[in-house]
Amino acid sequence: MSKIQIKVNDNGSLRITGEVELIDGEGNVYTTKPTFSLCRCGFSNNKPFCDGSHKGKFESQVRVSAED
Repeated sequence: MSKIQIKVNDNGSLRITGEVELIDGEGNVYTTKPTFSLCRCGFSNNKPFCDGSHKGKFESQVRVSAED
């Protein structure tokens, strides 16, 4: 089994790469591709997927912090 990658894009989506199963709160399975993006901003008209609506309206730059 290959490693799944989730990339937190600056001012944008979560980019998922790898074979995953995406399921809603009722257990229904979404159809996905090997690489897809999930909305973080809440503006997408295609939730849970990102449709680019965040551009210019959402700011978030998450970084890994050093452990103490």
